[in-house]
Amino acid sequence: MKSSIKLTGVLLLLLSSCQQSLYNTPKTRAIAVGRISPPEGMVYIPSGTFLYKMLNDDQAEQRKVSVSAFFIDKTEVNNKQYQAFVNWVTDSVAITDYLHDDEFYLPRNGETVGTGGKEVRLIDWNKVNKISPLWKKAPPATKEKLAGMMTMINGVRVPNPDLIRYRFYYVRMDGEKNNTYVMDTVGVFPNERVWSNDFPNAQMMVMDANYFSNKIYQYNPVVGVTWKQARAYADWRGTQLNLMIKKNPNLKNFKLSFSLPTEAQWQYAAEAKLDPSDTTDRTVKTIVDEASGKEKLSLNFKQGEGAYSSDGSTFTLPVTSYSPNAFGIYNMAGNVAEWTMDAFSPSASQLVNDLNPALLYDASSKDSPLMRRKVVRGGSWKDNGQMLNSDTRSFEDQDAAHSYIGFRCVMAAFELPSDQVKTRKYVKK
Repeated sequence: MKSSIKLTGVLLLLLSSCQQSLYNTPKTRAIAVGRISPPEGMVYIPSGTFLYKMLNDDQAEQRKVSVSAFFIDKTEVNNKQYQAFVNWVTDSVAITDYLHDDEFYLPRNGETVGTGGKEVRLIDWNKVNKISPLWKKAPPATKEKLAGMMTMINGVRVPNPDLIRYRFYYVRMDGEKNNTYVMDTVGVFPNERVWSNDFPNAQMMVMDANYFSNKIYQYNPVVGVTWKQARAYADWRGTQLNLMIKKNPNLKNFKLSFSLPTEAQWQYAAEAKLDPSDTTDRTVKTIVDEASGKEKLSLNFKQGEGAYSSDGSTFTLPVTSYSPNAFGIYNMAGNVAEWTMDAFSPSASQLVNDLNPALLYDASSKDSPLMRRKVVRGGSWKDNGQMLNSDTRSFEDQDAAHSYIGFRCVMAAFELPSDQVKTRKYVKK
């Protein structure tokens, strides 16, 4: 009998111990947003509700929507950052299609197989990065093997842009076969002749020849990039995510990826308001010069016919120029207009959900021009002041490239409990 009582007591103790670990749920605490450590170059945007406004040809649509938390780049993607992407793709093509040299690969691993059971060789990027880009810095013997991928452009021997392509997979949204994974291959070199193409009968050859490649412009926003190329860059940045996660313990347990911002995310970040009733314009339009005491423009746009330089520059400016908005984001108005993920429709605000709204459509080259239009926001260095409003929108063909359109990236973030949801004792009213 005593043995039975003793055994029962042990069993109850074990059950109690299990229950304590499984069912003793900790109370919810408020976590300060200021403790979030965002990915390098990004800021944390908390979830919120705002007035989703869309101005189309002086006709305004608006409704109240909510967006969940996300990270967004502080700045537009600059030339230096995009060059890193181009160099990575160029080196990949050089190694896999032309060099076939074991010294640039990690040791063989038979467990890694690709389509048809073939072994996939993994490039040793720690070694490659020391002499990247290979077509420029590799020893002469290695450069000779790359002759087949080189061409002459403006008297300079460079990689053939038609051969430097990036392959990536994404979930296709076309209204019929949504959620189907498809593969796309995109040339990554920006169109460096966009300056002359956009401004015929203007002396723009010096911009064509220098803007993307000269170090004087390395921190200016990249331009001449199509919507598809911007998406490819965002996907590639996701492949570098592991390096970022290792340095950020807040993110190591999350499956995360980069993308272009949706139209709603872009507008919410641009307005920098946490209260939908807030009517304050939080864009910093002017600054006071400390030396003269005079007010000066703090946005890069065209002030009138022929007036390009009154804001301090004729063309684009480095991406951290002027003052950031209340979220700490630079140049959400002016400098370059920015691609968003959304397909363009004049009635988009009425077609989308009121939670994380997005109008997504992956058009093919066979679709009509109307179906290939993507939303552009923010206005640019060559636009008038009206285009800089956070609710003004325009569009471009997804395959178009211009000297006044760039982009920035976003990444979904995890929700943080606010002080409002913190566990409290019941208090009788």
